[in-house]
Amino acid sequence: MNLSSRVASNFKLPKLTYRVWKVWRRNVDVFLKTYKVNFFPPLLEPILYLIAFGYGLGSSIGSIQNYAQFIAPGLVAISIMYGSFFECTYSSFVRMYYQKTFDAIITTPINVEEVIAGELLWGATRSLINSALVLAIVALFGLITSPLFLLVPLVAFLAGLMFSSIAMCFTAIAPNIDFFNYPSFLFITPMFLLSGTFFPITTLPSQVQIAAQAVLPLTHVVALMRGFILGSIESYLLLSFVWIIAVTAVFFVLSINLMKKRLIK
Repeated sequence: MNLSSRVASNFKLPKLTYRVWKVWRRNVDVFLKTYKVNFFPPLLEPILYLIAFGYGLGSSIGSIQNYAQFIAPGLVAISIMYGSFFECTYSSFVRMYYQKTFDAIITTPINVEEVIAGELLWGATRSLINSALVLAIVALFGLITSPLFLLVPLVAFLAGLMFSSIAMCFTAIAPNIDFFNYPSFLFITPMFLLSGTFFPITTLPSQVQIAAQAVLPLTHVVALMRGFILGSIESYLLLSFVWIIAVTAVFFVLSINLMKKRLIK
């Protein structure tokens, strides 16, 4: 198979039916049985960040409320990234490799593509759930200043689908579960630090700014979260929204095809 054929096979549109929701529902049922473990970390983490950074660090720079408002949208964006990325790397790998859940589902009328699509939708749902919890904490701290925050769930699901799709590409090539240390440290950590979450990216060198906007998906998610939660709507946010849609579409298809190749040998 030549290079062009390989590329084409990686971007072949998957054949999906309503059965995708069966896979999604299976993951929802498991989540609801362990909701106590799943709910507390997303609730506690933003509180710790707001106290340590928003009020602790904010007091040292002389503007507690302003800095807390600045980082609050970043915390919502981070919860979107973490919720979907780790769900579709570590958790999906466990279901695929250790629990053999994928193998069991494929023995039913549900095909491989539908299994992976269901996983991706579930990852996006985890982002929606986590971001809603963090948004509630942000609201309790009185850090929401715009009614546009009602649009956050829509963007959270879309961005969650993007991160889920990117994560599933790593899962498709992971030889073992320890492999995920690489994307965690080399991809997630730079986004956590350099995507405008805790300080404006305009303070970075111009080359880093360009790289952050071109390569780091979280940069665009943070911008949208900040615009909707604080009401600072700018024209460039439309470009961020379009960027997220385009990247999501590409990686959604790519991840399904890569996983199909791994599971069907």
